[in-house]
Amino acid sequence: MPAITEQQILKALENVIDPDLKRDLVSLNMIKDVSIDNDNNISFSIELTTPACPMKEHFKQACTTAIRDHVPHAGEITIDLPAKVTSAHSCGHHGEKENPLPEVRNIIAVASGKGGVGKSTVAVNLAIGLAMTGAKVGLIDADLYGPSIPTMFGLENKRPEMVNKKIVPLEKHGVKLMSIGFLIESDNPVIWRGPMASSAIKQFVSEVTWGELDYLVFDLPPGTGDIQLTLVQTLPVNGAVIVTTPQDVALSDVAKAVTMFRKVNVPLLGLIENMSYYLLPDGSKDYIFGKGGGEKFAKAQCIPLLGSIPIGGVVREGGDTGAPFIIEHPESEPAQAMNKAAAEVARQISIQNAAACGCGT
Repeated sequence: MPAITEQQILKALENVIDPDLKRDLVSLNMIKDVSIDNDNNISFSIELTTPACPMKEHFKQACTTAIRDHVPHAGEITIDLPAKVTSAHSCGHHGEKENPLPEVRNIIAVASGKGGVGKSTVAVNLAIGLAMTGAKVGLIDADLYGPSIPTMFGLENKRPEMVNKKIVPLEKHGVKLMSIGFLIESDNPVIWRGPMASSAIKQFVSEVTWGELDYLVFDLPPGTGDIQLTLVQTLPVNGAVIVTTPQDVALSDVAKAVTMFRKVNVPLLGLIENMSYYLLPDGSKDYIFGKGGGEKFAKAQCIPLLGSIPIGGVVREGGDTGAPFIIEHPESEPAQAMNKAAAEVARQISIQNAAACGCGT
């Protein structure tokens, strides 16, 4: 039996195209550790750009088919799928802006045009969803006037430690956490003018030991104020996730948030429509806030619709009891929708990073 060479394998895999980046896996340098034994059994790795990659099985099947079609006498084919989260920072995508968090690969802003749309609920479950894929994730509660992260994680009375004059973030469900709510009594209001709030956000960046992270998520306050501007001026933000509900009043406000991020050159990763519908006991859907508003808005703004999250008791209970629904009710429709949205956020970041580094089209 003729021996198979590594060059034959790579030549065959040039036929497997990444549908997002429009290039083959070999030229994208995703094929690693090719090995062929004396019986022509083949093994190699496909290095994914995120552990949340929704294309895992597609790549595996497509590579197997390509080798069978183009390499005679191929034996068993074993494919591993490790992940290495990409970053645009190393490519100089953010120009001359200094990055005070060089160990953080990607920074995500979760924003809304108005309050009451479930932005923090989305931010919490998005961060946990990313962490559940194996990514290293942090979450900053940047809503200083209404911090809800301590409650949503069941950490109301916890205080972070200080080590070497730096704050060590709390950690739960695989997510590193920082919130003004960890530093003040829960019934004390934060009565600060804009410059003080901006200073606090900078401290959450520079005086907290975040370490190495694949994703750092910012749960921003509603609107387009000082804290949003401080974030984009302080850090190289990879992209923003916009949260809305389907009704017109929410969509009219969210348009302002979209415009703000575009004006400060922050890419829009997409829109998550929260409270999309209520799932009735018989399985039918009640569109209590209207139907299709988020999808229409996303199309009009030329941004992806990342997901539609239904409203329900498990969502509300998870936020109130500190047991996020994506953890406590993983088989529920809201949890499944949130996991898909998290995978789509990771996918959009990978596309943005590849384009920034010259790997896209």
